[in-house]
Amino acid sequence: MSREFDLIVFGATGFTGRRAVRYLHDHAPDSLRWAVAGRDRARLEEVADGRPAIVADALLPSGPAEIAARTRVVLNLAGPFRRYGDPLVAACVERGTHYCDISGETARVRDLIDRYHAAAVRAGVKIVPFGGVSSTPADIAALLVSDRLGRQPHHLRATVRMRGGTLNGGTVASMIDAVENGDAAREKDPFLLGPAGRAPSGHEVDPRGLRYDARSKAWLLPSPVGTSDTRAVRRSADILGRRVLVQEHLAFDGWTGLAPALAMAAGIGTVNALLRFRRGRHLLARLVPPGRGPSERQIAQGAFALHMQGTDADGDEVTVRVRGDGDPGNRITVTCGCEIALALVGNCGSLPQDAGVLTPATAIGSGLAGRLGRAGILFD
Repeated sequence: MSREFDLIVFGATGFTGRRAVRYLHDHAPDSLRWAVAGRDRARLEEVADGRPAIVADALLPSGPAEIAARTRVVLNLAGPFRRYGDPLVAACVERGTHYCDISGETARVRDLIDRYHAAAVRAGVKIVPFGGVSSTPADIAALLVSDRLGRQPHHLRATVRMRGGTLNGGTVASMIDAVENGDAAREKDPFLLGPAGRAPSGHEVDPRGLRYDARSKAWLLPSPVGTSDTRAVRRSADILGRRVLVQEHLAFDGWTGLAPALAMAAGIGTVNALLRFRRGRHLLARLVPPGRGPSERQIAQGAFALHMQGTDADGDEVTVRVRGDGDPGNRITVTCGCEIALALVGNCGSLPQDAGVLTPATAIGSGLAGRLGRAGILFD
């Protein structure tokens, strides 16, 4: 595929986009031909730092068409992704261009599968959502569990520990959009991304409430990224013709973890309550508008860890541990999204599924763990 650029970063002027551009400046190979794209020329030139800047509006037909025609890979960081990402997906499928984004919006992914999967397979195009903290770490960890067991696990139990997790304006805008367009209600279905026709078992119903788990000696809450992670892992298994039971919790260690667990539960509850009402959504949008997010100090103080424990039909267990420094929704997400884009440019997918609406595990494979490890997100 001969194109002007290897990679175009769309949404480069947003909060996450600016950080992604900085990451690529620091980590992309010198040989990479890449450009930034967005709607505002002046803001683009501020972040471009000498890179080509392409003025394009994803809501106008000419914008996505131009971007997809000029590059081999598109990395989209502009949300809400149903609004700004779907036109880019359509253009990429039509023009044979790979696409990835950091969306964890599972109802939107369901619609991408229905609308574009068959066409993407025919075109040889990889469409890769779930490229951020929801749900790259969990998806790759689940794949590594299978590799280390030597067979498909029967049950996966994920526990997430995080410090930070401050919302940025793009995430808030996506949450509001999901409520207003009905996606949030659809995302409660554990099998939204497949396999179809199954009723959830006790190991697959999304957890509710706060409880103490004696086995892990931790207080457990529903994970903020659990509805995305579990659906992505099931989607990967479905693509590979497998079946797996999976649940995910947010963990707070020891009896002393009760206070922070209660604080987290209260915070999540407050955000969910505000999202239910129009005035609450308006207030959230005013408090955290697009382009705004945590400070550099807050991002640096964050941390993320995920333990993925897999058990096979014989009772054998393997645990894959993922850890990385930095705010989960900002630094971890930026690193994952950029490394997936670079992997697509390098055509390093190690699994046979070579096209369609995929996941990080099925589009890139276990080799992504090595890329992320070199970038500071360690899998062991």
